[in-house]
Amino acid sequence: MYNLAECYRLLNYPSKAEPQYKEVMVANKKQFPLAQYHYAAQLRALGKYAEAEQNFKTFLAAYPANDEYKKNAERELKNLQFIQAQFVKKDLKYYTINKAGGELNAKGASYAPAWLNSNTLLFTSTRPQDTTAKTMVYTNRVYQAVYDAGTLASISPATIPQEKGMQQGVVTVTPDGNTMYLTKWGISGDKKLAAIYSSSKTNDGWSEPVKLGESINANGANTQQPFVTADGKYLLFSSNRTGGQGGYDLWYAPLENGTAGTPVNMGAAINTSYDEQAPAYHEASASLIFSSNGRVGMGGYDFFRSKGNIGNWTEPVNMGYPVNSVKDDIYMVSRGSAKNVLENVMLSSDRDAVCCLELFALQKVRPLRQLSGRVLSCDPSKPLSGATVTIVDPASNKTIYTKEVGADGTYSFTMEDHQPLKVQAEAKGFISNAANVGTPADLEEESMRYPDLCLVPEAPKVDEKFVIENVYYDFNKADLKPESYPALDEVVRMLNTYPNMAIELGAHTDSKGSDTYNMKLSEARAQSVVKYLVEKGISAERLVAKGYGEAMPIAPNEIDGKDNPEGREKNRRTEFKVLKNE
Repeated sequence: MYNLAECYRLLNYPSKAEPQYKEVMVANKKQFPLAQYHYAAQLRALGKYAEAEQNFKTFLAAYPANDEYKKNAERELKNLQFIQAQFVKKDLKYYTINKAGGELNAKGASYAPAWLNSNTLLFTSTRPQDTTAKTMVYTNRVYQAVYDAGTLASISPATIPQEKGMQQGVVTVTPDGNTMYLTKWGISGDKKLAAIYSSSKTNDGWSEPVKLGESINANGANTQQPFVTADGKYLLFSSNRTGGQGGYDLWYAPLENGTAGTPVNMGAAINTSYDEQAPAYHEASASLIFSSNGRVGMGGYDFFRSKGNIGNWTEPVNMGYPVNSVKDDIYMVSRGSAKNVLENVMLSSDRDAVCCLELFALQKVRPLRQLSGRVLSCDPSKPLSGATVTIVDPASNKTIYTKEVGADGTYSFTMEDHQPLKVQAEAKGFISNAANVGTPADLEEESMRYPDLCLVPEAPKVDEKFVIENVYYDFNKADLKPESYPALDEVVRMLNTYPNMAIELGAHTDSKGSDTYNMKLSEARAQSVVKYLVEKGISAERLVAKGYGEAMPIAPNEIDGKDNPEGREKNRRTEFKVLKNE
């Protein structure tokens, strides 16, 4: 039972492997301690995440060795957390993924897509060539699919010589279309022997493949999955040769006049102690795309992306669901743009199959970025209206957006991508302001709220006078009432806004009482205001107290010989006059 379970697992057949491992655990769990580990992995591949998590935990609790199985089980628990987070991503609505139509997915496996030209797709398939035979023969060979105006026109075996007993695998073609590199392998005993070959274009198809030298195909190692960069300068491949991080690693070798130079390991930035395979370089976005089973992901092989160029790579990022699945996702070719790698993708995965890789088409729409912000007055006592905001690209000084903001000061606009910008705003009676705005940490964020941009009111001019509303004193006294403090605090705010401003605080009375009394009272009241402002941190050198008594009324104290209470109230006032503002 255990050997049968192992066979199904190695054939990537989790629906058959899972019940076999379960039977082994019931029959003799002690004799087969790894059965629970493999059982949990099959549960994960079948989408039974809660059961998988419990079985990995049970395995770890009972498993005594500190080996790769323990490390893998710990990583699988992280995988399960990652999987569940991926299924609730906000951007899932922008993906479309469909199994490739027509005869691209026939009986057997179909995988490793590669574009020969604008309308010819190369891929590898194990489809039987004679579907009427009593015993089906599943041999890996290269096929080509021809498209006419985007519609699949025909599928046929590529005319690449193939000797009996040898399998053809991943192919790649040089930019001029004249040289093909491909994987060929055979089985010796129980070992796979894979190497990279080259073939030249002929009038009838392709020449007999020639095995590359030992610098690429190291003795005793498997070398496979070639990829030629769009500039024709490098050959990328996967190999389990010595000198790497362990398992299958990604390597690159310079290409010059059709000859591959000394291979270089892509290093720990890309490779792990597990398997990294199927390298492809997307020139437009400067991205290395590959598959790995040695990093936190959704399980099996996942697609990863690393920005950079040969010899200089960033930390690989899992490309997430639905690019990846809980099964094996390996071999991707992208015709996407620099801004959208996933705009037009062909990939292979066994996500929708019982056992084998199949071809899928995937597209992701990138939504416009929703950007917004607010323009407001730096002085809450002076509300802002009619402000105009302008968004400028600082690199080109080009105006991207300009508009008068709403009554609440808000504005919003859209862009294809986040980028550093300059926000400028102006309004009548206020000093213009500008601020540079960066980009969010995640450039795929659909929206970003810019920080508020405040405008300082224009400074009052020298000799301008302003009544300070709501300043109150005790009757016939100079003591300020607490109700006056909010109004005077606004004066403090203004003086802090304009640190070079000096003002005169003038107090006025109505005409009741003698001139001498009113003058004395107004001077005392002006001094009370100055004292309050000084206590609030304003330098006394910037303040002048001046009492005017009843000498400067702004309304009649009497009308036709009768008392005018409203006029007297206006005359009992406190003003400030700008003396200096430099």
